[in-house]
Formats: sequence, C-alpha cells, structure tokens
Amino acid sequence: MRIKNLLSSISKNKNVCEFIRFVIVGIIATLIHYIIYFMFQTINVQYNISYTIGYFSSFVFNFFASNFFTFKSKPNLSKGIKFFIAHGFNYTLQIFLLNLYIFIGINQNIAPLFVFVISIPINFIFVRFALKK
Repeated sequence: MRIKNLLSSISKNKNVCEFIRFVIVGIIATLIHYIIYFMFQTINVQYNISYTIGYFSSFVFNFFASNFFTFKSKPNLSKGIKFFIAHGFNYTLQIFLLNLYIFIGINQNIAPLFVFVISIPINFIFVRFALKK
C-alpha cells in the first residue's frame, strides 16, 4: 500500500514526472552519444571529432524527445535556438572536461562517462529553461 501511495503522489507531482522523463531521454541520448563516440574510437578517429559527431547525433534526438516527451511542448524556431544555445554551453563544458580528463590520464574510451556525471545535471537546468516558459 505504501508503494502505491508513493507512486500516486509522484505521478501527481508535475516537476517530478518531468524530471523522470528528462532522465529517460537523457539516458537514451547519452547512450546514442557514447555508442557513436565509441564506434568512431574503434576505427581510430580522433577523440574530439568522435565526441562531436556523437554529441551532434544525440542533440538531434534530444531536441525532439525533450519537446514531445519530456516537457510536452511543441518544437519551434525560438525553442530550437534556445536549445542550441543551451547545448552550445553544454558541449563546450563537455569537450573541455573530456580533454581535461584525457590530459590527466583517464583512458579516452571511458573519459566521457566522467564527463556525463558532471554535465548532465547542468544540462537539465539549461534545457528546461530553453524549452519551458
């Protein structure tokens, strides 16, 4: 009975549901990003290029999934520009952290995992601001 009450109260809290949907979209986008990055790494593409290709691919998915699923909004040019700016900041942070982690000796195949731990919570704030009124 407690679990049912807990689930009921969570489902009524719009912000909690929104965050859960953000996490789901974020996990899928992160997987897209990392899988593409890793695939390019296996054919010896330079890690910054691999990371950028993976980021851009996940960006496209993320924009539409964030609008339709996470924040239940319609994509438009204004939101697209704000989303692009938010992700521009996020990409800059991520590429900086990626290079920092590789510089200090973290293997380039797992360095993105450390980047994601820091950048994903920050990205939630920026994307929410970009897509919500």
